[in-house]
Amino acid sequence: MANKVAKIPVIDISGDENQEQVAKELVEAAIEHGFIYIKNTGKDIPAEAVDGAFDMGKKIFKAPLSEKQACTIQKNNRGWSSMQYETLDPATQRVGDFKEAFNFGEFINGKADQPIPPTIAPYESQINDFSELCYKLCLKINTLLGIGLQVTPPDFFTNAHLREKGSSGTILRFLHYPPHTQTPDANPEADVRAGAHSDYGSMTLLFRLKGQAGLEILTQDGKTWAPVPVVPPGTENDPSPPILLNIGDLLSYWTNGLLRSTVHRVVFPGPGKTTVEGESDTEPRYSIAFFCHPVGTTPLESVPSERVKNHRGDAQAKQGNPYAERKVLTADEHLHMRLRASYLQLYKDKE
Repeated sequence: MANKVAKIPVIDISGDENQEQVAKELVEAAIEHGFIYIKNTGKDIPAEAVDGAFDMGKKIFKAPLSEKQACTIQKNNRGWSSMQYETLDPATQRVGDFKEAFNFGEFINGKADQPIPPTIAPYESQINDFSELCYKLCLKINTLLGIGLQVTPPDFFTNAHLREKGSSGTILRFLHYPPHTQTPDANPEADVRAGAHSDYGSMTLLFRLKGQAGLEILTQDGKTWAPVPVVPPGTENDPSPPILLNIGDLLSYWTNGLLRSTVHRVVFPGPGKTTVEGESDTEPRYSIAFFCHPVGTTPLESVPSERVKNHRGDAQAKQGNPYAERKVLTADEHLHMRLRASYLQLYKDKE
């Protein structure tokens, strides 16, 4: 029998009251699940901003191929990656991921610090504005995590992510997954649209569109996969689907494995796989991910929290993360080791 859909808690962090209780709920969800639905009331990121960002993503991928190729991804993790260029699970994948992506790094004075396709140049400020909303929401979540973990000082995580303290690996990523009907060389039984992986940074904000299937998480038995509904029960009437927050390897590493970095993938829905009612892959799938990283020079020393200090679950930190051996790395060192494993062509071509 097919597996059931993932059970992930929905948390509303939009209010200013009961901050300690919300922080506690957020931390417990991060420990138990690693994935959390952040109820999107429109206060932190308005629905029209989300809709506008998806429009930008579609414009990017419809840009002429020559424009995208001129912005091919570099070792700074910025730019366009073509279909099958990235391989998130090289140990098991026959070919690269069946997706294309465009990564924006941090903006400087509202301008992208990288080449961008001329087709989307008129919309540069709109992309910057959306990135800014995501950044501010991540600072808010970092503050809540600090409170919930009783870190000393409680703004420890927030301070480590402040842009004014230096550059970081933070990325706003637009993703396009063609439907199976447009990928005739894919074997939906064996191939995946995005290989099994855990994210590299502190946390990820993921935006998805209603009706578009594919995301699955690895359950805690380490064997079975469960699809993650875009619209979980109780959020059907929200202005936008909930923002899916997941803890990344860096934050798990930073907390001695206390916070869970959960392995996930994007698949071709098909026979023998659980599908969420109302979701399919008959249309192209678009998503937007904001990968939040601390300032690159930040040393990943154990977080100053008694709860973190007393945690001994390092095995959990290693789930999907081959670099979780406890030693002090900087945030940038941690990121670059992960990128090298994912972009085999890029690093092979440049060496």
